[in-house]
Amino acid sequence: MKMHGLGNDFVVIDTRDGGPDPARVDAALARAMADRHRGIGFDQLALIRDGAEGLHLDFWNADGSRSAACGNATRCIAAREMARTGATTLAIATDHGTLQARSEGAEVAVNMGPPETRWDRIPLSREVETDALPLEGAPVATSMGNPHCTFFVPDAEAVDLAELGPRIEHDPLFPQRTNVQVASVIGPDRLRMRVWERGTGITLASGSSSCATAVAAHRRGLTGRAVTIVLDGGTLRIDWRADGVWMTGPTAHVFDGVWHG
Repeated sequence: MKMHGLGNDFVVIDTRDGGPDPARVDAALARAMADRHRGIGFDQLALIRDGAEGLHLDFWNADGSRSAACGNATRCIAAREMARTGATTLAIATDHGTLQARSEGAEVAVNMGPPETRWDRIPLSREVETDALPLEGAPVATSMGNPHCTFFVPDAEAVDLAELGPRIEHDPLFPQRTNVQVASVIGPDRLRMRVWERGTGITLASGSSSCATAVAAHRRGLTGRAVTIVLDGGTLRIDWRADGVWMTGPTAHVFDGVWHG
């Protein structure tokens, strides 16, 4: 399946019920399918498989690297599963943990779990204050199952993200590399955010990046715990609650295909 959340697009391979062997999906396949000229093209690849706790998702970035979480892909797959089964709630296992999803009418909400703000759990390469990293611009570090580095700037549109993104992604402070966001406050509890995704590049949206940015903004005292994130591809609502960070927004199913690889 080809799916997207706010233009953040995915290929989803369902290996259940006679689908392909999950072992055939690897980094080389992810890179080949990600090629927008010779493959299908995507920001992330998601694989659905049967796990010990039921439905389990595995994720690859466009460069073939793995990710433990992908918020928008999780919402898209949850929407498909709920439409297929008639359920209005769903538990989805990932390497980040078991995530709860629920239908919100035309939209889908997913609880991405509690954020990690300790330096060794993000992870960072050395102990530093994660709410003001020792980098130019004093960004905030957060993990939502994958590492994030959020810069708060006067105007997110004015930042050369194509230059900043790869430089910060590969900074020695991030041993597993990092996603990079630039965000500015544009209203009460409303942020404009642009994202450079680790292993992919600039994307129209990112669910986990939106969650990390909302957490970082509240830690900095810029917003409350419930915020609206305006991305290049649309708008997500993020609510950092006692049980985790909930993300709500639209999903889209583009087409189905058959892989004959």
